[in-house]
Amino acid sequence: MLNKLVKTKDLYECKTSYLVDLFDSCEYPWEMLPKLKDYIKELIKSGIEGYEKISEGVLVGKNVKIAPTATIEAPAIIGEGTEIRPGAFIRGSVITGANCVLGNSSEFKNCILLDKVQAPHYNYIGDSIMGNHSHMGAGSICSNLKTDGKPVVIHADVDYETGLRKIGGILADGADVGCSCVLNPGTVIGKDTSVYPMNALRGVFPSGCIVKSQTNVVVRK
Repeated sequence: MLNKLVKTKDLYECKTSYLVDLFDSCEYPWEMLPKLKDYIKELIKSGIEGYEKISEGVLVGKNVKIAPTATIEAPAIIGEGTEIRPGAFIRGSVITGANCVLGNSSEFKNCILLDKVQAPHYNYIGDSIMGNHSHMGAGSICSNLKTDGKPVVIHADVDYETGLRKIGGILADGADVGCSCVLNPGTVIGKDTSVYPMNALRGVFPSGCIVKSQTNVVVRK
C-alpha cells in the first residue's frame, strides 16, 4: 500500500534560507498558512541581505523581472531570479524562493513558492504551498474554499481536521500538475508525482506516482 504522506518534512526540502524557520516550525504544511502574513512582515522589517524594497511592504531579490502590467500587493517577498509575467496578480501574503515563474494572468494569494516553481499560464494559487521544481500546467487551479464554507479536512490514510476554512493545493517537491486540472481544497500531491491533464482531484496522492484519474494512480517506473 502506498503511503499518503502529509508531514512537512516528508513533502519538502526547504533550502530557501528565509523560509527554513517557518518550515521547521510546522509539523504539517497547512499550519504555515495562517502564520504567513505576519512571517513575511517580520522578514520585510528585518530585511534580507541582497534584497531591496521596491514599494511599501514589497521586497525583491536580485535579477527579478516584473512586467509593467503585473500587480504586486503587500506584503510580498519575491526571490532572486524570479519572473513575474504580464497580468500576474499577487494579492498579498506571497513569498517565493529563487528562479520562479509567476505567469501571465495568474493570481497568487497567501501562498509559498519554493525554488524554481512554475505557474506560468492562467493559474490560481491561493492558500497553497508549492515545493521546489513543482509545476502547474496552463489553466490549472488550486481551489481553496469548500462550497459549504466549512473547515477543510485533509483526507489521507486518516483524516486531519485543519480548522481552516481556506486551504488550496499542497504540492510537494517535484509535483507536476497537467493542464486544466482542479485541485479541490486540501489536495496534497506527493513528491515527484505527476497528474494527467483535465483532472478534478481531492485527497492525498502518494509520492513517485502518476495520477491518471482520482481512482487510477500508478507507481512511476
